[in-house]
Amino acid sequence: MTHRVEPAVAALLAASLLAALCVGPLNLPAESVGRVLARLAGLPVEADDRAIAVVSALRLPRAVLAALVGAGLGVGGAVMQGLFRNALADPGILGISGGASLGAVSAIYFGAASFGIWAMPFAGFAGGLLATNVVSRLARTEGRMPVAALLLSGIAVNAFAMAMMGMLVYSSDDRQLRDITVWLLGSLSGASWQRVTLVAPAVALALAALPFLARALDALILGEREAANLGVRVERVKRLAIAVVAMATGAVVSVAGPIGFVGLVVPHVVRLAAGAGHRRLLPLSAGAGAALLAGADTLARVVVAPAELPVGLVTAAIGAPFFALLLLREKARLGA
Repeated sequence: MTHRVEPAVAALLAASLLAALCVGPLNLPAESVGRVLARLAGLPVEADDRAIAVVSALRLPRAVLAALVGAGLGVGGAVMQGLFRNALADPGILGISGGASLGAVSAIYFGAASFGIWAMPFAGFAGGLLATNVVSRLARTEGRMPVAALLLSGIAVNAFAMAMMGMLVYSSDDRQLRDITVWLLGSLSGASWQRVTLVAPAVALALAALPFLARALDALILGEREAANLGVRVERVKRLAIAVVAMATGAVVSVAGPIGFVGLVVPHVVRLAAGAGHRRLLPLSAGAGAALLAGADTLARVVVAPAELPVGLVTAAIGAPFFALLLLREKARLGA
């Protein structure tokens, strides 16, 4: 049945994106949304002006951004789980999310957002890349980066980032505290085409690198020595994997905040459905992550309407119990 996973993920992604465009304070029928999309594509069809305004200016950029963020987190989690040979790894394990969060929180605290829409995303992206550089330097020993050293370095960088963010939160005023809290919960409320243009190249480059990683990650399942005996250049693969995750995760966290559980749960579920081969696992994790986050963001917009929940709360509410069920299932299987 694993050959049916690709159509299922594609259908789920299409349904999630359609729901994101249709559902909201102004519910739009799918036929009306289809007309708007055809009109935006340049086709000579009639469409309601109000629907055009809502879809083109608000819902479409938000849906596209949600899909990009979900894809980046999903594929980042799949790469990290392959690199560490551990299904509990996620994109934040190398301190990338912590560094990006510290950069964005610093921008809020010091008022960098007043310099324009690009200030906070740029600060977050720079923080993620800086954290990645620090982790790589701390872990490198005689030209190698042992997995254990990467893990410990990531823990150290994450702890430092959390400490610095705690200091900034403690000394913030009420307005800064509210902005920081909302951002740290993860939100797509500031979605715009400008943010899409910031995230899209990073996620696209990360996805383009996947074919070069798939075979090597399959070999790494056997262990680093065995992979090297099969002709895999292990240290080069590690550097490429870290660069891919840093690029994708740093970009998406910089615009949406640290959204949890997507990079942890999605690759795990896809692995159960499609197998452990990374040639399928990596692109399917990107598609499933995009579908999950687009759907979660739609729920975040409507579940307490007219208010809006941070999407990070929704992914945690969905992901935590679902992952617990998976663990119980695996525990029962091993005990049988």
